Amino acid sequence: MSDLLHISGGPTKPEVIAISLSKMDLKDGITFYDVGCGTGAVSIEASKIARGLKVVAIDAREKAIDVARQNFRNFGVEDVTLISGESSESIDENAEIGSIDCAFVGGTKNISKVLDVLYKKKARNIVVNAVRIETVVSVMNKMKELGIYSEVIHVTITRGYELTGETMFKPENPVYIVVGKLQSE
Repeated sequence: MSDLLHISGGPTKPEVIAISLSKMDLKDGITFYDVGCGTGAVSIEASKIARGLKVVAIDAREKAIDVARQNFRNFGVEDVTLISGESSESIDENAEIGSIDCAFVGGTKNISKVLDVLYKKKARNIVVNAVRIETVVSVMNKMKELGIYSEVIHVTITRGYELTGETMFKPENPVYIVVGKLQSE
């Protein structure tokens, strides 16, 4: 992913993407929503796991949409609908896009409304990445209220770098992964 174009606040670290996607039960041909898509890194990796993935990428920042569009083109991700706008409204207003099998939420603005609309649209798997503990608690409580809470994972990544000919480790900021799964009816 070194060829990925960047914007401020992203992309999500590859190790965090790997864990997040492992919690989604991705399958060929499903619809994958990338809410707060930023650079599109999560959708790009998801498209490597599931063939024929239909991606709906949403971000409120026009710059993020432009960068994601270019990254999708550069990495050959073809079946993508890009939406610029507030996430909960965009999801609700674009019902014609189809069902939501899996949703990755990387942005946490209006997270309660986003979770409400994903639940209303019967998103099968929802994974939220957050860095602030208050957001984590809010997401967990909302998922519990909706009856979809599954688990929370705290991920800490430490990278080695050279220091005077030896290796020292420097930690990245920790990330919380909150998982919600729609119960079978």
